[in-house]
Amino acid sequence: MQLTKQQIVRALVGIASPTDEQLNEYVASFNMWSATFQLNTPKRIAMYLAQTLYESNFLKATEENLNYSADGLLKTFPKYFNAQTAQAYARNPQKIANRVYANRMGNGSEASGDGWKYRGRAYIQLTGKNNYMEFSKYDLCTRNVVTNPDSVSKYYLNQLASMWFWEKNKINDAADFENVEKATKIINGGLNGYSNRALLYRRFSREFGIKKV
Repeated sequence: MQLTKQQIVRALVGIASPTDEQLNEYVASFNMWSATFQLNTPKRIAMYLAQTLYESNFLKATEENLNYSADGLLKTFPKYFNAQTAQAYARNPQKIANRVYANRMGNGSEASGDGWKYRGRAYIQLTGKNNYMEFSKYDLCTRNVVTNPDSVSKYYLNQLASMWFWEKNKINDAADFENVEKATKIINGGLNGYSNRALLYRRFSREFGIKKV
């Protein structure tokens, strides 16, 4: 099944309007790799589109936004900040990434800079040195994303990395049962934006003719 730009535009009416360049790159790379990752049924495609479009702020963001205020840090990362440290790190994305991603996911200490270097990138954010190392070894990944992690945020690796993550985490299984909640938890680690993801899934379901019982 070949995806078209018009299908996305119709499903997003009244919600968002990605640019032609963003849509053209997304559609081209989707059609390049979808069969390889068995994104080959209306349910799987609808779920993938709903999740990746939401995660990427409708294709506008292929790098993690870590530009938090002090209040935002306390709400989002209470484990890593208190009132004093939040003020010291506020509005400094690089320092924030190095703190919250230190000593996990294969990253080194805060001083190593790995948290910022291996911050989330792609339509579904690839995060942490371990994930970059694993993806770099994947046969279809033709660049060394460990030494050049910024390449993951750009065409066409932004799509390939997202599909690789999708397959690695068996999200097609959730898609086959139209389980938006399960897919969201795998991708997000929680249910952030669940209602919007569910709305997008319903929109794409209609677009691809998925019948509801």
